Amino acid sequence: MVTTAVRPRIGTTDRGAAARLFHALSDETRLAVMDLLRGGERCVCDLQDAVGAAQSRLSFHLKVLKDAGLVTDRKEGRWSYYALNADRLADATAALGTLATPAPVAAASLKLHSLERAPAGAARSVRRRAVARSGGDCC
Repeated sequence: MVTTAVRPRIGTTDRGAAARLFHALSDETRLAVMDLLRGGERCVCDLQDAVGAAQSRLSFHLKVLKDAGLVTDRKEGRWSYYALNADRLADATAALGTLATPAPVAAASLKLHSLERAPAGAARSVRRRAVARSGGDCC
Protein backbone atom coordinates (compact mmCIF):
# COMPACT_ATOMS: atom_id res chain seq x y z
CA MET A 1 0.00 0.00 0.00
CA VAL A 2 1.41 3.38 -1.00
CA THR A 3 0.73 6.36 1.22
CA THR A 4 1.38 9.97 0.42
CA ALA A 5 1.97 12.75 2.87
CA VAL A 6 -0.51 15.59 2.68
CA ARG A 7 1.26 18.91 2.94
CA PRO A 8 -0.70 21.90 4.16
CA ARG A 9 -0.53 25.01 2.06
CA ILE A 10 1.36 28.00 3.39
CA GLY A 11 -1.10 30.03 5.44
CA THR A 12 -1.29 33.79 5.51
CA THR A 13 0.59 33.97 8.81
CA ASP A 14 3.33 31.68 7.48
CA ARG A 15 3.93 33.73 4.34
CA GLY A 16 5.82 36.49 6.16
CA ALA A 17 8.09 33.96 7.84
CA ALA A 18 8.62 32.15 4.54
CA ALA A 19 9.44 35.45 2.80
CA ARG A 20 12.06 36.31 5.45
CA LEU A 21 13.48 32.82 5.19
CA PHE A 22 13.82 32.87 1.41
CA HIS A 23 15.09 36.45 1.42
CA ALA A 24 17.91 35.29 3.71
CA LEU A 25 18.73 32.54 1.23
CA SER A 26 18.72 34.88 -1.77
CA ASP A 27 22.29 36.16 -1.50
CA GLU A 28 25.49 34.46 -2.70
CA THR A 29 27.50 35.51 0.37
CA ARG A 30 24.86 34.17 2.74
CA LEU A 31 24.69 30.91 0.79
CA ALA A 32 28.50 30.66 0.98
CA VAL A 33 28.34 31.14 4.76
CA MET A 34 25.67 28.47 5.06
CA ASP A 35 27.72 26.12 2.92
CA LEU A 36 30.73 26.65 5.21
CA LEU A 37 28.57 25.98 8.27
CA ARG A 38 27.51 22.61 6.87
CA GLY A 39 30.84 21.35 8.22
CA GLY A 40 29.90 22.41 11.75
CA GLU A 41 30.22 25.42 14.00
CA ARG A 42 32.67 28.09 12.85
CA CYS A 43 34.27 31.14 14.39
CA VAL A 44 33.32 34.39 12.72
CA CYS A 45 37.00 35.05 11.91
CA ASP A 46 37.16 31.74 9.99
CA LEU A 47 34.03 32.68 8.06
CA GLN A 48 35.48 36.10 7.26
CA ASP A 49 38.66 34.57 5.83
CA ALA A 50 36.80 31.89 3.85
CA VAL A 51 34.23 34.27 2.36
CA GLY A 52 36.72 37.09 1.82
CA ALA A 53 34.34 39.69 3.19
CA ALA A 54 35.04 42.69 5.36
CA GLN A 55 33.95 42.29 8.98
CA SER A 56 31.11 44.82 8.67
CA ARG A 57 29.75 43.18 5.51
CA LEU A 58 29.92 39.69 7.02
CA SER A 59 28.23 40.93 10.22
CA PHE A 60 25.34 42.23 8.15
CA HIS A 61 24.91 38.90 6.36
CA LEU A 62 25.16 36.92 9.60
CA LYS A 63 22.49 39.16 11.15
CA VAL A 64 20.14 38.48 8.23
CA LEU A 65 20.71 34.73 8.59
CA LYS A 66 20.26 34.91 12.35
CA ASP A 67 17.08 37.02 12.11
CA ALA A 68 15.65 34.43 9.70
CA GLY A 69 16.53 31.73 12.24
CA LEU A 70 18.83 29.91 9.84
CA VAL A 71 21.90 30.20 12.07
CA THR A 72 22.52 30.34 15.78
CA ASP A 73 25.40 32.04 17.52
CA ARG A 74 27.20 31.77 20.82
CA LYS A 75 29.88 33.86 22.46
CA GLU A 76 33.03 32.39 23.94
CA GLY A 77 35.11 35.18 25.39
CA ARG A 78 35.47 37.77 22.68
CA TRP A 79 34.81 35.30 19.84
CA SER A 80 31.46 34.52 18.22
CA TYR A 81 30.69 31.09 16.82
CA TYR A 82 27.94 30.34 14.31
CA ALA A 83 26.16 27.11 13.43
CA LEU A 84 23.29 26.06 11.17
CA ASN A 85 19.82 25.72 12.71
CA ALA A 86 18.68 22.35 11.35
CA ASP A 87 15.06 22.88 12.47
CA ARG A 88 14.74 26.08 10.46
CA LEU A 89 16.29 24.44 7.42
CA ALA A 90 13.65 21.72 7.75
CA ASP A 91 11.01 24.50 7.73
CA ALA A 92 12.48 25.79 4.45
CA THR A 93 12.34 22.33 2.95
CA ALA A 94 8.72 21.91 4.08
CA ALA A 95 7.75 25.31 2.65
CA LEU A 96 9.25 24.41 -0.72
CA GLY A 97 7.54 21.03 -0.63
CA THR A 98 4.23 22.73 0.06
CA LEU A 99 4.67 25.06 -2.90
CA ALA A 100 5.63 22.14 -5.13
CA THR A 101 2.35 20.30 -4.56
CA PRO A 102 -0.83 21.06 -6.50
CA ALA A 103 -3.25 23.39 -4.77
CA PRO A 104 -6.41 21.83 -3.36
CA VAL A 105 -9.56 22.40 -5.40
CA ALA A 106 -10.92 24.74 -2.72
CA ALA A 107 -7.93 27.07 -3.15
CA ALA A 108 -8.35 27.08 -6.92
CA SER A 109 -11.96 28.19 -6.55
CA LEU A 110 -10.84 31.15 -4.40
CA LYS A 111 -10.19 33.13 -7.59
CA LEU A 112 -13.78 32.62 -8.71
CA HIS A 113 -15.20 33.69 -5.36
CA SER A 114 -13.13 36.88 -5.40
CA LEU A 115 -14.58 37.72 -8.82
CA GLU A 116 -18.10 37.17 -7.55
CA ARG A 117 -17.54 39.64 -4.71
CA ALA A 118 -15.90 42.27 -6.90
CA PRO A 119 -18.02 45.11 -8.26
CA ALA A 120 -19.83 44.03 -11.42
CA GLY A 121 -17.71 46.14 -13.76
CA ALA A 122 -14.46 44.97 -12.19
CA ALA A 123 -15.43 41.29 -12.42
CA ARG A 124 -16.34 41.63 -16.10
CA SER A 125 -13.08 43.45 -16.80
CA VAL A 126 -11.01 40.75 -15.06
CA ARG A 127 -12.88 38.00 -16.93
CA ARG A 128 -12.41 39.78 -20.27
CA ARG A 129 -8.65 40.09 -19.70
CA ALA A 130 -8.43 36.41 -18.71
CA VAL A 131 -10.34 35.35 -21.83
CA ALA A 132 -8.20 37.61 -24.03
CA ARG A 133 -4.99 36.13 -22.57
CA SER A 134 -6.22 32.58 -23.10
CA GLY A 135 -7.10 33.38 -26.70
CA GLY A 136 -10.44 31.66 -26.47
CA ASP A 137 -13.90 31.72 -25.07
CA CYS A 138 -14.65 31.61 -21.38
CA CYS A 139 -15.92 28.28 -20.04
